[in-house]
Amino acid sequence: MSIDTSRMRNIGISAHIDSGKTTLSERILFYSKKIHAIHEVRGKDGVGATMDHMELERERGITIQSAATQVEWKDYTINLIDTPGHVDFTIEVERSLRVLDGAVLVLCAVGGVQSQSITVDRQLKRYNVPRIAFVNKCDRTGANPFKVRIQLREKLGLNAVMIQIPIGLEDKLEGVIDLVSMKAVYFDGDQGETIRRAEIPAHLKADADKYREELIDAISMFSDELAEKFLNAEAIPEEMINSAIRKGTLAEQFVPVMLGSAYKFKGIQPLLDAVTNYLPNPTEVKNFALDLDKNEEKIQPSADEKNPTVALGFKLEDGQYGQLTYVRVYQGKIKKGDELQNTRARKKFKVGRLVRMHADSMEDINEGSPGDIVALFGIDCASGDTFCGGNLNYAMTSMFVPSPVISLAVTPKDKKSADQMAKALNRFTKEDPTFQTYVDAESNQTIIRGMGELHLEVYIERMRREYKCEVETGMPQVAYREAITQKAEFNYTHKKQTGGAGQYGRVAGYMEPYADGDYEFVDMIKGGSIPTEYVPSCDKGFKEAVKKGSLIGFPIVNIRCVINDGQSHPVDSSDIAFQSAAIGAFREAYGKAKPCILEPIMKVSVEGPTEFQGNIFGSINQRRGIISASVEDGLFARVEAEVPLSEMFGYSTTLRSLTQGKAEFTMEFEKYAKVPQSISEALIKEAEEKKRKEK
Repeated sequence: MSIDTSRMRNIGISAHIDSGKTTLSERILFYSKKIHAIHEVRGKDGVGATMDHMELERERGITIQSAATQVEWKDYTINLIDTPGHVDFTIEVERSLRVLDGAVLVLCAVGGVQSQSITVDRQLKRYNVPRIAFVNKCDRTGANPFKVRIQLREKLGLNAVMIQIPIGLEDKLEGVIDLVSMKAVYFDGDQGETIRRAEIPAHLKADADKYREELIDAISMFSDELAEKFLNAEAIPEEMINSAIRKGTLAEQFVPVMLGSAYKFKGIQPLLDAVTNYLPNPTEVKNFALDLDKNEEKIQPSADEKNPTVALGFKLEDGQYGQLTYVRVYQGKIKKGDELQNTRARKKFKVGRLVRMHADSMEDINEGSPGDIVALFGIDCASGDTFCGGNLNYAMTSMFVPSPVISLAVTPKDKKSADQMAKALNRFTKEDPTFQTYVDAESNQTIIRGMGELHLEVYIERMRREYKCEVETGMPQVAYREAITQKAEFNYTHKKQTGGAGQYGRVAGYMEPYADGDYEFVDMIKGGSIPTEYVPSCDKGFKEAVKKGSLIGFPIVNIRCVINDGQSHPVDSSDIAFQSAAIGAFREAYGKAKPCILEPIMKVSVEGPTEFQGNIFGSINQRRGIISASVEDGLFARVEAEVPLSEMFGYSTTLRSLTQGKAEFTMEFEKYAKVPQSISEALIKEAEEKKRKEK
């Protein structure tokens, strides 16, 4: 059966850690009759939430992988993706947003806009995803949805407007007032399944009128007809309000704010109505593909099922039946038995088994229509590949992948573990572009790299559980970089004469610091002193040289190499001769350019009770941190700082003991900065020691 695209919604639920995303997803599944019993994230029944289907997720009570499912609400089909909140799993959020059309931004009524909400919002803006804000946990002590609305405006710059206000707060939360229909909405029954609409309680009438006027005023920008009725004080029909809210939301110029408590079963059904009313269907979102045959010209796929297929494989998972690829269909349809081409690998494959996912269980289907999110079995591909039908050669615009900042050496304990480790690493690197692995040529150790301690910890734990692979881990290593601080000239001649043809090449020019990127090569050769065919060889040589600096052996960044003179020999010059000349020239000038070491600086945000604020400050100062902001909010304080990654190892343990386990922190990569002199000397000494030992 094909689904009516206009009645389809692809939405994600994203938020800061512990705002209640997974609990909210669980309620949505329950009300849409997808599950018949509710399990809590940290429930006593030992089952754990449906969407957290990994054993590790259930133990830690956190979401690690985004899980996908499809639900029916009234006569709409909603593809729902629950994403992780921890910054270490950023790529899971990125790849989900890449294929979603709308999002529900969940905020805690007490915590408000927290550090991770800011990161998620930045990702939503990067992919132009319209959103509804849902203020959860209105039953908690200190809940204040109105304060959260102000924070949405001030911190995220969103035009956030209440379309509901609460009836009572904290333990007196009874229901919500819907400002569109001007009715009070109550959720009766043990699990809030019966919705009762009634008149607005007398003591809240004035508040409701005030916020209703604010709402109408804000949306009158999106509808002239509505503005006219508002000015003439005429009654405004509900449909007109809804269509104005929808128009503003789709244009990303308006964010409706809703509220409730997922845990207490309040406010979920109106949120589902809002998803169908205000968020876009797949045809209303602009997506672009690049036509690889026409010099990467931008093309907009049409959601027409008669056109050749264009689909994006956005996430891989290795299940017990082999590799599962989650696919979002942008154009045409995917049918069993179809032949598609993977445009990156230039390989054709046949669609075998096609399934629809529900967290970790699945149902077989025969076709996926435009806009749909389905999964394919047993295809060899990588995350982010585009699949095309017909003779199309398109690639969907890719997603942003941050570079890893931390690495760790892993050594298997025995031969069996070594084989299993190779399998596990092969699978994890395919699934997660921010998790990388390589073998260090000097020490012959396997090194894994990722976004943070938690990220690597989870993968090592998964190796133990899913692959029965015992590994020992070394000390975490920071991804340092080297850079130059001043301009230096080079003029280097490479010549080698050994019977027969020799090697000859002279390269002259200069290197200088370059702020706009990691590396730039500039060709300023006049009069053919280096023949044109050898200019790329010089570039190749420099690229090889920047892979490893001479201070501590880390890659060199922010450098521009300019060649402006040189010399070649009619017989002895070759590609390899000029590559060697460029490497020699680079090494000659590098020492003169006063190189320095750069280290990754993390943006750290610590939240905890105000009484521990002094301890938190102290713990950051001890770690060479610079505090950029601190906000006190009643009983809670938030401290934001920039701290070098090398000082952050083991911080979670220290923070717990300083604050009786009541504070939590998040960190994400901010920038590279120069290492202080004393530390730089220690690092260079350590690198020299290491070299000496290896000799």
